Amino acid sequence: MNFDNFIIIKSASIMSALNQIDLNHKGLIFVKEYSDKIIGIATDGDIRRYLLAGGNVQDHIEKCTNINFVKADQKAPREFLLKQLDQNIRMIPILDENDKLVSILSKDHFPSSEEQKVFARAKSPVRISFGGGGSDTSNYFINNNGAVINATISLFSHASLKKRDDESIHINSLDLKDKVTFNNFQDILSYQGKFSLIQSLIKAIHPDFGFELYLHSDFPMNSGLGGSSVVLSAILGCFNQFRNDKWDQHDIAEIAYQAERLFLGVAGGWQDQYATVFGGLNFMEFKQDQNIIHPIRLPNDVLLELEESLVLCYTGTTHDSGDIHKDQRLKSRSEEVEKRIQSNVELTFDMRNHLLRGRLNKFGKSLDMAWQLKRSFSDRISNPWLDEIYAGAMENGAIGGKLLGAGGGGYFLFYAKHFYRHKLMDWMKGKNLEYVPFRFEESGLQSWTVREDNF
Repeated sequence: MNFDNFIIIKSASIMSALNQIDLNHKGLIFVKEYSDKIIGIATDGDIRRYLLAGGNVQDHIEKCTNINFVKADQKAPREFLLKQLDQNIRMIPILDENDKLVSILSKDHFPSSEEQKVFARAKSPVRISFGGGGSDTSNYFINNNGAVINATISLFSHASLKKRDDESIHINSLDLKDKVTFNNFQDILSYQGKFSLIQSLIKAIHPDFGFELYLHSDFPMNSGLGGSSVVLSAILGCFNQFRNDKWDQHDIAEIAYQAERLFLGVAGGWQDQYATVFGGLNFMEFKQDQNIIHPIRLPNDVLLELEESLVLCYTGTTHDSGDIHKDQRLKSRSEEVEKRIQSNVELTFDMRNHLLRGRLNKFGKSLDMAWQLKRSFSDRISNPWLDEIYAGAMENGAIGGKLLGAGGGGYFLFYAKHFYRHKLMDWMKGKNLEYVPFRFEESGLQSWTVREDNF
């Protein structure tokens, strides 16, 4: 908007002001000091009343200027401005810190807010797996149908992403207790170090802008909760906020798989990626031509009872899931191990049916059967310390349970019926084992954007 016909110096004549009002067709003019500071407003009504009272058109416009006028600064809320215009205020001058005119608002001229800088946030939940492990690997379900059952819980990986004005890449991870900076995308391709998981994802999505990425998780690394896939899901959720053509849930799970399994070369299955992205309690089928996610809908009382009957126990040890999966892949080539995995798949169908019919004690006992099958896939899945924990839990209130993830350490999940939960937790405390409270998490990956100037 051209301000020439809307501003007049205070020493100008009333006649000059009337001429400018006639040109701007708005019935008013803003009056300024010699420093360009706006000091008031003169409307055609103000001028008419002054002249009727005996004033002269050659008098200074300052004589009939209203200094108690509605004005606003550049940070004024839209709500305030709209309310003023709604009360028959014809025009509102927008002034800078020196009271100089920068814009004029009216009912006919109310520009939309300029697009502000935003940053993206995301959180993605971990999963607890109940059965079918080993059947979600490509080398198994390429010839056989795989099936698993899992649920996401209230432990998350969190990511925040902010675009930069240059090409540099800054990554800060509380989980790794470290941060790293790259000059551009090409620099990160040759990187070798502890950020290799994130490097593989950046390689897979090839962003065309520099960024700052901040990461932290509610759980320790290498703990059997599918944490690597959860971290990748959270990062992808942030990047997705800056895309016009948004990835869908399958896209995100597949990109996470590509980054971890293909680019980074970590052996493992498919369930972790789908679990964290989709969220909830799911029965998943894996076939050569497609992966199918079947949400399990339980009555609320059954779901609550299941939640109250499960006890998550951290063993205090971690594992290398990739190495265990590699060993399991070699062992699964034997006919006997392949038959055990198939038995695990059949058991998973039974577990699904137990859940749907509310037969929770049978479901709990099936966890024990799943563990016995799982630990037979490889001699690296369990060890004397883990066997001791499991035996002690079964003697102190648990009717079933299993080690989560690939094995070798991390978390045990136990099922204790009715009032035996306290006995089990007391025993865990005596063994210095950590009880980790959780709730089922219905939502999977969640991501959103926030205006930077809101904070």
